[in-house]
Order: sequence, then C-alpha cells, then structure tokens
Amino acid sequence: MKLVFAGTPEVALPALDALIASGRHEVAAVVTRPDAPAGRGRRLVASPVAERAQEAGIEVLKPARPRDAEFLERLREIGPDCCPVVAYGALLPRVALDIPRHGWVNLHFSLLPAWRGAAPVQHAIMAGDEITGATTFQIEEGLDSGPVYGTVTEAIRPTDTSGDLLTRLALAGAGLLVATMDGIEDGTLKAVPQPADGVSTAPKVTVEDARVDWSAPALRIDRVVRGCTPAPGAWTTFRGERLKLVQVALLPERTDLAPGALHVTKNNVYAGTGSHAVELLWVQAQGKKPMRAADWARGARIAEGESLGS
Repeated sequence: MKLVFAGTPEVALPALDALIASGRHEVAAVVTRPDAPAGRGRRLVASPVAERAQEAGIEVLKPARPRDAEFLERLREIGPDCCPVVAYGALLPRVALDIPRHGWVNLHFSLLPAWRGAAPVQHAIMAGDEITGATTFQIEEGLDSGPVYGTVTEAIRPTDTSGDLLTRLALAGAGLLVATMDGIEDGTLKAVPQPADGVSTAPKVTVEDARVDWSAPALRIDRVVRGCTPAPGAWTTFRGERLKLVQVALLPERTDLAPGALHVTKNNVYAGTGSHAVELLWVQAQGKKPMRAADWARGARIAEGESLGS
C-alpha cells in the first residue's frame, strides 16, 4: 500500500523504520509537527521523524494544523491508501480522516480501552499495572476509541521506568503496525469495536503531578518516580529548592523515619514515607547533573533532622 506516516518524537522511529524496511509498503511521505525551539539557543529543530524521513529521501509535511487547506490538498494529491500514526501529537479533523481509503491507523501504547490519552505508559506504571501492551486501531473523532485491529502484550518489570517500558513497546509495536498494514492490504484483518467496560484515561502528566508526596506509601512514591522518568521527572524540594528524584529503592524493613525525614550514612541516603523508608539512589539538584544520592548528600552536608518536601 501507499502510506503517509504521521509521527513526531523518537518513539515513533522504530515503526517508521519498520514500514520503510517492510518491502511491501511505500512510505510516500511523513506528516510531523513543525520545527520547534530547542537547546539553550532556542533554535528551531526538526522532529526526529522529520530528520529520519529526510535521511531516507521521503517527503516531509509539517502543517501547523492538520486542517490547513494546503496540507489537505497535498495529502489528496499523494493519495495514500492508509495513514499509520505513532505519537503524532495533533488532533485529526474528519476532513483529513476521510482522505485515505483505509483511514488512519494509530499505534497506541496501552491495551485499549485501558489508558486512552497522551500518557498511557506513565499512568500504567503509576497505577501499578503488571501487564500493558500496544494496540493498533482505526482513528475516529473520539479519544482513542476506534475499533481495534491488533494488540501485543508486555510485562511491566518491577524496576521499569516509563522510558524503559516505552522503548520496548515501541519496538514490539513497530512489528504490530507492519502486520496491521499487511492485514488491511490483503483483507484478512478487520477492526473490532472496543469493549465498553475497562475504559480508563491517561492525560498528560504535569510537573505538579510529578511532585512527590512523602506522606504517601513508599510503593506509591516508587511508582511515581519510575512513571515520571525521564519526563516530566519526579521531584521534591530541599532547602527551598527543587530536587529531582531519578531513582529510589524500596526498603520495607525500615519504618523509623517520619515522612520526608532524611537519614544519611557514609554510602546511603534514606527518606521516610507514609509507610516504610525508601533509599535515594540518584538525584539531580537544581542546575546540576544527575548524581548518586550519597555524593549529593556529602556535598550538601545534610544535618540530622533535615527533611524533603518541607
């Protein structure tokens, strides 16, 4: 089939690469978000998908809005059979959805109808799910509510961050997306409506959502830290400044510290929670690079009785 691929961030690259390498489908163009300012100089930078497409000699479309007349006209000129989508980042209007004869097919990183929305991987980890996966479905005007073509499952490991899990799902999902395109082309795959039960939503995780509440149980704090790593980054405050929490470890045997209270030894830093203590393994102080928590504590000269989040 002739395809127009829509995607923006790095997580979309495995799927784009798999479609290009399939030998069965032609990626005639990609649609991605416009160049955005990045770095200290805030210069405009093309998205990872745009860069990969340019390397492959594929036409790149960067509409400010997917309802722009110029973009819609070009899409009609290309005449795609189907438009696979991975993390494009903009809502598609009905006029765009109607152009390809097989519609737009999204690769979503959850087992729908669970975790519809922008941050399914983060929410799955923070909720304590043990299993997640990826789903291909037909895009309609509702939020991730279209009929499903296929799924793959993936176990959530006890130490997974959202970055770890998303990397694995992107690779597994790439194969699923190619198989979905194959099945649509040869007519062996039909989309099945999502069940009405089990719907949950996964809105974007904000910086405030990522703030650690030390009165919460240690298990909840561990999930927040892992779910918010690498972005937006779990954080707390220390001496009035923000401290990012990169990695913690659960210590179920230690219950003698009040929520947020710090205890520092030569090689370890412990913090109390609403249940049992956690050990801070890696942190990032404001304006600094990530470092081992013990090194941070030595540099900060933490006194007994100091706490986090106060």
